Amino acid sequence: MNEYEGVIGMGDILRKGVEERRKNLIEKLIAYDVYKKDDEHLYGLLLSELENEYRKLQSQAHPHDTFGSIKWNSRKSKQ
Repeated sequence: MNEYEGVIGMGDILRKGVEERRKNLIEKLIAYDVYKKDDEHLYGLLLSELENEYRKLQSQAHPHDTFGSIKWNSRKSKQ
């Protein structure tokens, strides 16, 4: 047994981080009803493509449009 067995390499850590970021962006895009980009499913896109698509979506969306917005409930008092 050598000193590197059982140790996660930096490449594995980086790969896991990239995959987590991709999954997170895909979930956010799906929440905005974005499922494809140019007839290609989100799962087939690179991280940089997903980040660009999400940035583009954020720049076009109104800040109080959907997710992260404040929702006011109109309650009438009973009198």
